[in-house]
Amino acid sequence: MATSAKGAAQRKSGSASQKASASKSRGSKKSPSGPPDLSRDEELTAYREMLLVRRFEEKAGQMYGMGLIGGFCHLYIGQEAVVAGMQMVAKEGDQVITAYRDHGHMLATGMDPKGVMAELTGRRGGYSKGKGGSMHMFSVEKGFYGGHGIVGASVPLGTGLAFANRYRGNDNVSFTYFGDGAANQGQVYESFNIAKLWSLPVVYVIENNKYGMGTSIDRASATTDLSQRGRSFDIPGEQVDGMDVRAVKAIGEKAAKHARDGKGPYILEMLTYRYRGHSMSDPAKYRSRDEVQKMRQERDPIEQSKARLVSDHKVSEDELKEIDKEIRAIVNEAAEFAQTDPEPDPSELWTDVVREREAS
Repeated sequence: MATSAKGAAQRKSGSASQKASASKSRGSKKSPSGPPDLSRDEELTAYREMLLVRRFEEKAGQMYGMGLIGGFCHLYIGQEAVVAGMQMVAKEGDQVITAYRDHGHMLATGMDPKGVMAELTGRRGGYSKGKGGSMHMFSVEKGFYGGHGIVGASVPLGTGLAFANRYRGNDNVSFTYFGDGAANQGQVYESFNIAKLWSLPVVYVIENNKYGMGTSIDRASATTDLSQRGRSFDIPGEQVDGMDVRAVKAIGEKAAKHARDGKGPYILEMLTYRYRGHSMSDPAKYRSRDEVQKMRQERDPIEQSKARLVSDHKVSEDELKEIDKEIRAIVNEAAEFAQTDPEPDPSELWTDVVREREAS
């Protein structure tokens, strides 16, 4: 079993052979029929991050089915390219905040898989000490300001983070994620208004996976081009192929620069897709198996990245299998920790409820 230190080192730098190959990476170039290609090193990094999220979520689904994870659990399988691509443009000091489908965002920001999985199982070593569960954990150290169970709640909070950046005079950006279902919430537009009025450095990332719970976006939204929802506030927006990590990174860089340069908010609508139901309790009968299978076969973000690594960067199948083996070891270690770490003491019910006033 891999140790925690070894797992972290593997995630950060990859195997020795990968590092040697990365030294020969070529710079990004414009693909004739799509977004700029990633360098070999960048593609490997993106592939590892997406694969970590996929394997972690698959394991979380298994543990939920075994009764080891209680409450709600929303998996990110299928949407991995969004967070992987956006984190490639983030810098130290930037903030990330999202809704309840949040495990992928945590892992992409560098949070320890053991701490994330332990929170899912309600253990002391979890990021919220076992009291927040799947939808509510945080890491200020990693710049992750939470998954939030209230639909649309991440938007005014993320806008507030952007206000703090502007107030402090830094060039940090708040990457504020929410879904297509939340895009119809009133608080979203109040946030848009103040963000534009005060030129706040926030990039709103709408993860449009086509279904708000079990309702198709076509049945719930009068206008379905969510990238244009900021037009009345003069906020620029673009639709992005959220299944292609290259496209996400390219447009993410543009949006982040816009915000850092003091030009205010930017909206990115990521056209993505979730393979599982809204949550683990959702049988997803509102769509056909053929629809899901078609997306898996033709648009899967990890398989696309894998194909480019093999064809464009000459990465061998053995190297890719080794990466998968390393990722599985990290996830298995997290699962073992999440099952053996002690549960919180009952006295923890009374802690972290309110912030006590410091003595003057």
